[in-house]
Amino acid sequence: MAAITVHLDIVSPEAKIYSGLVEMVSVTGAMGELGILPGHTQLLSSIKPGQVNVTKQGGEKVIYYISGGFLEVQPDCITILADTVVRADNLDEVAAEEAKARAEKLLAEKKSELDYAATLRELAQAAAQIRTIKELRKNGKLSTAK
Repeated sequence: MAAITVHLDIVSPEAKIYSGLVEMVSVTGAMGELGILPGHTQLLSSIKPGQVNVTKQGGEKVIYYISGGFLEVQPDCITILADTVVRADNLDEVAAEEAKARAEKLLAEKKSELDYAATLRELAQAAAQIRTIKELRKNGKLSTAK
């Protein structure tokens, strides 16, 4: 018996990242964690930086990292409009750790010309990338050598 599915599109300004049938999508929206299954009520939400967990038709699981964006759920389609999308296993842990350290240092210095909103956004994105990498490693989907 085939699982019930819904169409998912994940797009960024650069390209369409994914388009196909899925059994489930989970993402962090403005008000918390969202699990979207076929037949979900219509919804429009901003998305926080973090993971998008996709269960494709047939059960294969794929994780993407997004830096933020919007989620739209319609009766026959889910659309994620992301600022930036990276397949989670392509994330650069060293670069994320460096970005996090840089943002934390800037916040600690408390310089008046500092753009706090941009620095906090950079810190949140770096922390979300690191959480995504650690989750992949914990689930055995990423080697520690990366």
